[in-house]
Amino acid sequence: MNMNIALPLKQTTASLSSAGTRLHNYQDLILLFNATFIETENTVLAKGDHEPIYIPARRSPQHHQIVFAHGYFASALHEIAHWCIAGKQRRLLEDYGYWYQPDGRNSKQQVEFEKVEVKPQAIEWAFSCASGKPFTVSTDNLNGAVANTQSFQEAVKRQIMLYLDHGFPPRAAEFMGILQRFYQTDNLHREMFDVESA
Repeated sequence: MNMNIALPLKQTTASLSSAGTRLHNYQDLILLFNATFIETENTVLAKGDHEPIYIPARRSPQHHQIVFAHGYFASALHEIAHWCIAGKQRRLLEDYGYWYQPDGRNSKQQVEFEKVEVKPQAIEWAFSCASGKPFTVSTDNLNGAVANTQSFQEAVKRQIMLYLDHGFPPRAAEFMGILQRFYQTDNLHREMFDVESA
């Protein structure tokens, strides 16, 4: 398999899915992410059995862990997106030290939730395009106030346009390039993010 990906770790690509098949296996994301960031950022991606969480290393030789939910490919991309935005100090705090109100939010809480979700969902959408996988915005409030999904999607799209014009955060740009090479997808362009085709 010719992926043209320089994996920083001494890891063969034999265990990766064939990029040409366009399968979206979470195991591939773990291998690609860990090969890219374990040495430079001391961070690993791991499948969890419960809700996603970011766990900073408490001591050496532990690694910081981005734990995504239940082996879901989209959950892994979303949690990586949060990590790509978090600054150095935030990455020393569990769940980056952010407030999180679970499903069942009222209207005011939902507005606050959506404000902090615009950037990570914009990066997740870009990761999805780089992986050749469809993306759907998530208001993540099935048991709470009804959200205006179209308005939120437009806000996420505006953020992507800003990233396309001014650049993605460095770790997001690096991982996006890895995904594009592995999944053999085109460079990102504005038309990929037409709301009607999302």
